[in-house]
Amino acid sequence: MTVAPGQPAPTFTLPRDGGGTVSLADLRGRHVVLFFYPKDDTAACTLEAQEFTGLQPRFEAAGAAVLGVSTGTVAAKGRFVRKAGLGIPLLADEKGETLRDYGVWQEKTMFGRAYMGIVRTTVLIDPVGDVAQVWTVRKAEGHAQEVLGHFERIAGSAHAG
Repeated sequence: MTVAPGQPAPTFTLPRDGGGTVSLADLRGRHVVLFFYPKDDTAACTLEAQEFTGLQPRFEAAGAAVLGVSTGTVAAKGRFVRKAGLGIPLLADEKGETLRDYGVWQEKTMFGRAYMGIVRTTVLIDPVGDVAQVWTVRKAEGHAQEVLGHFERIAGSAHAG
């Protein structure tokens, strides 16, 4: 089962493209947009990551960090970042622990064949570390803009009060 709003976000420390690690604990005090994508360098995943990259300055201006998470190696993430011209950190969950903790590693079917894989999902985490919103993504195109619109509304209402 996927995490739900109001729950504490599962903690993680994962290696990222280009070296180093990213830890949710290090981002405490900021909103975090965590998008889980099925596979590096595929059409829909590239589109989604490029859209998040294009909107990153607006997320940053509103106080949010944007991170992509998938299986695969750090080297594969680096190749994907360079090939697609991405400007957001991509985290490598090679063991799948974070994927399972967030409930996005699920049984899927394609052409009648069942297999385990990542369900494209975005989780918005609030500054205290709780899940604020969860999207199960049906269509990659336009999803980053949908998340940004929601985040700007809640960020604006937090500053207005």
